[in-house]
Amino acid sequence: MQKPKTILWDFNGTLLDDAHICIDAINILLRNRGKREIDMQTYRKIFTFPVREYYIRAGFDFIAEPFEKPAMEFIDHYDIMVRKARLFDDVEPSLKKIKERGCQQMVLSAMQQDFLDVLIDELGVRKYFGQVSGIDNHYADGKTETARKLVNGLQGEVLLIGDTLHDFEVASELGIGIILVARGHQSRERLEATGAAVVATLGEVVEMLKTRGC
Repeated sequence: MQKPKTILWDFNGTLLDDAHICIDAINILLRNRGKREIDMQTYRKIFTFPVREYYIRAGFDFIAEPFEKPAMEFIDHYDIMVRKARLFDDVEPSLKKIKERGCQQMVLSAMQQDFLDVLIDELGVRKYFGQVSGIDNHYADGKTETARKLVNGLQGEVLLIGDTLHDFEVASELGIGIILVARGHQSRERLEATGAAVVATLGEVVEMLKTRGC
């Protein structure tokens, strides 16, 4: 991999420690429908994009109800509960080191733009990012196109840091580098199956970037 000049950070599960929030929110929906709840191990095994497939794996029946109904119920619960979520402990020190090394940093998220902006401001980390880019719908669709628009406007090498197979797919589609962090929304085993570099902490990411120009 060539030296990256721009780092694209996924938000949920990479910077924001919110997997437990997602589990609590989806379990409210499952419980209300008389279905078996899921734990962290199960969640990391079944969570996927598009999220409609994840809902099916979790036990939702889209013959009995349309996907949009539980999807919007989940968003209603998540938007309230996620305000209690915090960044992983190593996030701000890592962002600070990379900024000091002179590399540009941006957020690339499957979260709706307006709510992403609110959280970034509340968490106090906007100062590290040249741009914060989310999507325009509630269903986590469109991350690849959002990334394409970002990358098309950038000069030099680009590296994406994420925590899901979808992040790997986005990077592959755009021909950019990828490092996957195995503490978010999908299991290490699933991430390692991609053949990409997989780490446990952002401290490891910082060390890898040091040898690559950031």
